[in-house]
Parts: sequence; C-alpha cells; structure tokens
Amino acid sequence: MVKPSVFVTRRWPAAVEAQLIENYNVVLNTEDKPLSPAEIQSALKNYDAVLPTVTDRLTAEVLDVPSAQARIIANYGVGYNHICEPTARKLGITVTNTPDVLSECTADLAMTLLLMVARRAGDGERELRAGSWTGWRPTHLVGTKVSGKTLGIIGYGRIGQEMARRAHHGFGMEILVYSRSPVAPKVLAKNGATQVNGLEDLLPKCDFVSLHCPGGPENRHLISSRRLDLMKPDAFLINTSRGEVVDEFALSQALMFDLIGGAALDVYDGEPRINPVLSQCDNLVMLPHLGSATREAREAMGFRVLDNLSDFFDGHDPRDRVI
Repeated sequence: MVKPSVFVTRRWPAAVEAQLIENYNVVLNTEDKPLSPAEIQSALKNYDAVLPTVTDRLTAEVLDVPSAQARIIANYGVGYNHICEPTARKLGITVTNTPDVLSECTADLAMTLLLMVARRAGDGERELRAGSWTGWRPTHLVGTKVSGKTLGIIGYGRIGQEMARRAHHGFGMEILVYSRSPVAPKVLAKNGATQVNGLEDLLPKCDFVSLHCPGGPENRHLISSRRLDLMKPDAFLINTSRGEVVDEFALSQALMFDLIGGAALDVYDGEPRINPVLSQCDNLVMLPHLGSATREAREAMGFRVLDNLSDFFDGHDPRDRVI
C-alpha cells in the first residue's frame, strides 16, 4: 500500500520527524528557511498533506491552486489565522491545529514576561553584561510587586486559564477576565476569576493585562491608543497571543511617554520583522516568540499533528479539525 505523501514546511523535533518518516512518504524543508508563496503552492499541488507553521502565510491567493493534490493542512500550532479560512472551506481542504499541548508552557512564558517587566529583569541583565553595575543600593532598579495585584486576562481559553491559575494560586493575584463569550461560573471559580462585560471595564482596574485572544482581522489592533489610555499609568501589558492584536506604534508612544508602566512581548506584527521603534523603549521586555519553546511542548505538538494525519488518512474526522 502506497503511503500518503507529506510535505513539512520547517524542521520539527527529531523524534517527531522520525515518526513522520516511518508513517509517510515525507519531504522535509532541510534548509529550515521560510518558504515563498510559490514554494507553498508547489507543495499543495504535489503532496497529499502539507504541514505548515505560523510562519507560513496561506492566503487566499496561495491556496488557489488548480488541481491541488493536498486535501489536508495539518498545522503545527494552535493558532491558524495565517490560513485563509473562507478559501480553505471553499476548496474543501481540511485544516487541523494542535490545542491543549502547549497551553502550560505558553502560560509559563507569559508569567515569565510578567515577572521580568515588573521586576526590571531586562534592565538588570543589560546593565550587568555591559559591566555598568556599581553594586547594591536602595534606589537601584526598583520594580513593582506582583503578589496580590490585579491581573486582567483578555481571552479566557486554555492558555488564559492556565495563566490565571499561575497568577491566582501562585501569586495571590485577583483575576479579571474579558472574553467574547460567557465563561461558565465553575470555570471562573477555579481561579477566583470575575468576568467583566468589556475592555473598557477591565483595563482601568488592572495592574497587569495579559493577552491570550486569537489573532486575525477581528482582533487586529484590539489594543489601540484609545485602550492603552484606559490603562493605569503604572500598569503593564503582556502579549503572548499574536502580534497584530497590539497597535505597536500606539504601544511605543505609550511606553516612550510613560503613559503605562511597561510592556513585555513575545510576538510581533509582521514577525520576524520588528518595528525598530519598539527597540528604543527601555521599559519593554522582548522575547523571540518562545511561548511553546520547550522540548516537551514542541514534541507534543508534532505528535498531535501525527494523530490528526492518522485520523484523516484512516477515513475519520481528525480530532483537532478547525476547518
């Protein structure tokens, strides 16, 4: 029996690649460089399955491949706003993602960012590496206490709930939640959370705001200049969701003019390109999209893709089908 053909757009953990190669006729992007639209179209035309990541832009134009061979796009990652949903539906292409398995590690990273920006860890490391530290003194790099403060969480899915669990049970933080859909009272109660009706209700009350909502056109620049103005002047913004959720120019202005206390970002609009203005903000912590970057999470994501492929090629509806 001929094995289905599979194209993988980036290098994956070795254990996952080995299992893919055992189960399928696999072609890897051995150079591990982002593919051009033409290269992605070629993969869609010539393979039974294409396995992209967030760095692959599967727009309507890219997906419009006459007589495409691929019938499943098994995405490596939970977010899939880089895949044009209307076009995929129109063409009858199945799309899957990898939920659950990266929630804890992404929440760990969000909490890391929160602590770093509150305690000025980035400032301190830069000072040490530059050889500028002159020793302990009472007024040196004074930050903000985290324990007992109020955390606002925008988007209360799996990752948002994990963030709330760490903040509430680990640091005694009060949790306020904004979500487009009502959250079940028992889900809120697990982390002592309270749901508010809108961002205008949440932002002025929070010492920290952490973003865990989806990307896509509906949430582009959800955090705008107007909404940054609603935050406390000593509050902090943390983003591990998608870069386009934040208006980066508005954020840079808020940081430069001390309209908020600081921010911490793991994702960027148009990454890996970084808005150069952000790099000028000393009260900003920046990491290179490390949310799920643990061996455990990255392997689990890959094996979740394998589960979805197995379901699909066995004639079943994949467990994580989103389109």
